[in-house]
Amino acid sequence: MPQNLASFHRDTCRRLGPNVALRFKKWGRYQDLCWTDYRRAADGGAAGLIELGIKPGDRVALLSENRYEWLLADHAILSAGAVNVPLHAPLSAPQAAYQLEHSDARGVFVSSQAQADKIAAVIDKLPNLEFIISFEPIAPPARLEHLSWEGLVHRGRQAGRALHDEILRREAALTGDDLATLIYTSGTTGNPKGVMLTHGNLLSNALATRQLADIQPADVQLSWLPYSHIYARTVDHYLTTVAGTTLALAESVETLVTNLAETLPMWMNSVPRFYEKVWSGVETHPPEKRARELRKIFGPNLRHLSSGGAPLPKHIGAAFFKLGLPIFEGYGLTESSPVICFNSAARHRLGSVGPVIGGVEVKIAADGEILTRGPHVMKGYWKNPEATAQTIVDGWLHTGDVGHVDADGFLFITDRKKDLIITSGGKNIAPTELERLLISDPYIDQAVVYGDRRPFVTAIVVPNFEKLEEECTAHGWKSQITDGFIRTPEIVGFLQARIDKLMEAVSQPERVRACLVMSRPFQVSDDELTATLKVRRRHIVSKFEPHLAALYDAPASRGAGL
Repeated sequence: MPQNLASFHRDTCRRLGPNVALRFKKWGRYQDLCWTDYRRAADGGAAGLIELGIKPGDRVALLSENRYEWLLADHAILSAGAVNVPLHAPLSAPQAAYQLEHSDARGVFVSSQAQADKIAAVIDKLPNLEFIISFEPIAPPARLEHLSWEGLVHRGRQAGRALHDEILRREAALTGDDLATLIYTSGTTGNPKGVMLTHGNLLSNALATRQLADIQPADVQLSWLPYSHIYARTVDHYLTTVAGTTLALAESVETLVTNLAETLPMWMNSVPRFYEKVWSGVETHPPEKRARELRKIFGPNLRHLSSGGAPLPKHIGAAFFKLGLPIFEGYGLTESSPVICFNSAARHRLGSVGPVIGGVEVKIAADGEILTRGPHVMKGYWKNPEATAQTIVDGWLHTGDVGHVDADGFLFITDRKKDLIITSGGKNIAPTELERLLISDPYIDQAVVYGDRRPFVTAIVVPNFEKLEEECTAHGWKSQITDGFIRTPEIVGFLQARIDKLMEAVSQPERVRACLVMSRPFQVSDDELTATLKVRRRHIVSKFEPHLAALYDAPASRGAGL
């Protein structure tokens, strides 16, 4: 069996030839790309990179939204023996500059003029950047050599047989320990760290996940999560190569429901936020109609939904299971390639993130932190041996998450170790569990709790605006907004009363005793959500802390909850 991603992809392409590998929207309709043409395009791109002087181990960046050229470029980079440095498409120019400079990238692929303009804005800070390859026509930044993707492939093919043989030599020389990608984590403070993942990390993770996954040869998997994150990179991109199935690309999260109807997939990986939005719509129907409405959204063929990237609210998982369309939750992080645990059709437990996948070990440290060891653990942080030594100790990756394993081997996540709230009364509180409880209410869409070193717990909540509007209309409430928050006493009181009812399920110190009501949802553009729609709790708390602090100046009738 091939020991690297490039050779594995080549073998799959050779074996499946005319079968459909990729399905993507172009000129308003879905197009198909077979495995033979997939490999041919990747080889042309790899040869073009070698013609540009790329050597094994060089870093080449990729700054683009999801599109089929992203996948072709990834395999071109890997087959040239180089290292893909994927940059998240929403990054600002200074953020992109840091990652390009820190990784010593020699070239960058961009999707469009908008992304090229980011490079142009910081080109003086990137003396080592030599070329830019664009998927669309652009006016390139000064100084950089520019080729279109088609031009790169044509240049590679023109080079002839000698370069093709060089690609095969480079692929054959790649070992499982060679670096495949450098992914920068989105830290809440300071500069992000570059996670070094090898061919062995990613291939072993895709193969182990494949062993658990109910994937059939003729399956179509719809993909919408950003490939610049490790979740979609492994469980959409590489997993479909390992399984030999068709990967269909959604145009965007906004068109996801339409794309589901157009592609009729059997599989889809997503994040909790999407399932929450779907359920908020389905929940409005009478119980006897909900299963039918859910099927209208996901189509007749869909049999497997996966969730990762953030905790899946238990009530959402239970609702989907009850309606016959189970969501199988998994768990991992960038540093673990990412999958550590995964629920499957054969073995699952609601509320857990599943048992460990093959070849992976998990243990719980004395302080409750989850540790993992195995072929999925990163090589380390790029140019940061100190952080590497703190995170990987005696071969065990310290995840920073807190949890426990039950008697049957299912892992349950309690919280992030660093996110634990310690009230001024010395009570340790897990914010994730409280946030899950809050968003179980149909009138609350998103929530972030607060209270570290405070006498009691408070929260910022984003209401379900559609349902709240119905309530406001029925009672004649008018929305009063100040500093981005709804201040109408009746609305705040209505939501706080619902929160008080929810809080009966937890102990006194854990109870959310006051709240701020946002006038808009948390947004990626404001750095309040990650690209995978995960709430950035610490960033939100820091941003709105003066408003949260004011809640503690209110009358003390709510008490400290000690």
